[in-house]
Amino acid sequence: MHSITNLQLEMINYYSGDPRRVQHFIKVHSFAKLIGTLEQLEESTLFLLETAALVHDIGIKLCEEKYGDCNGKLQEKEGPAIAKEMLERLGFDQVVIERVCYLVGHHHTYSNIDGVDYQILVEADFLVNLYEDNLSKSACETTLNKIFKTTSGSALCNSMFL
Repeated sequence: MHSITNLQLEMINYYSGDPRRVQHFIKVHSFAKLIGTLEQLEESTLFLLETAALVHDIGIKLCEEKYGDCNGKLQEKEGPAIAKEMLERLGFDQVVIERVCYLVGHHHTYSNIDGVDYQILVEADFLVNLYEDNLSKSACETTLNKIFKTTSGSALCNSMFL
């Protein structure tokens, strides 16, 4: 079985009983893959992006248990170690694990975005969050103007929300 498929199943099991979290990461993965494909990412970068999209919120569960809160900064603090353990157990390459852990540890930080994988992950997460949080048209427009940089992500945001 493909390692992305294995990771999807592992994450579904990780969030067993929490369909909202499962739905979220599946949607973020789908948008990340779509944007990455439209932006013609190299296969290795697309694989890394898909991996990161699936585990980007892996820290939420521990944060809720440990702090009673799962804000972005706490997710960035706790998520990388959990992602690393899961990806190592599933046999992912160390180079992929290192970059994915970096992305998990920064996916709520919108300054100094240092790669197309990071940019697309942020955009995919926003596409889902704008809908899930039922944000106003003006909030969506502000987000589009401040956050989105890729042609494909911008077009999707515009088409969906404006």
